[in-house]
Amino acid sequence: MPFKKGVARVAPEILLVDDNAGDIRLMQEAFGEAVCSARLHVARNGQQALAYLRRESPYQASARPAFILLDLNLPGLSGAELLAEIKKERGLRQIPVIVLSTSADAGHISKAYDLHANCYITKPANLESLVELVRVLEAFWLGTVALAAPEVNSRPRILACRKSA
Repeated sequence: MPFKKGVARVAPEILLVDDNAGDIRLMQEAFGEAVCSARLHVARNGQQALAYLRRESPYQASARPAFILLDLNLPGLSGAELLAEIKKERGLRQIPVIVLSTSADAGHISKAYDLHANCYITKPANLESLVELVRVLEAFWLGTVALAAPEVNSRPRILACRKSA
């Protein structure tokens, strides 16, 4: 995707909502190995994710994520409850939410789509597969689709995406 000369590009932000330290570490490693142009921000529970998305303290300067990677099994506010909250708020509902879960249960998948998840992906079992998933997510969500512009009071961004080697 060509960019206009002289236009500043800001690396897109991706919000990962997951409470499992091992899964978070693997995702961070996968983003590094995939040479992803996006910055990964981590929220460890649903309440923290909502505060980040709503730009509540201490996240007043947070960037609107290009998309959200959401685990369903969260303490407190569950992933399903968080998804429902995101999709009912006018200022958040257009942010794509990708459910990333260890469950391949048809009921979980159906419920996620009923709550307006943009897609449901079963977490890969190894790092190599996770790196490939990150590359696919970047190519599709940051390089192919047209994402909704943030609301007027949001900081303008131009999404940067580069091909991985």
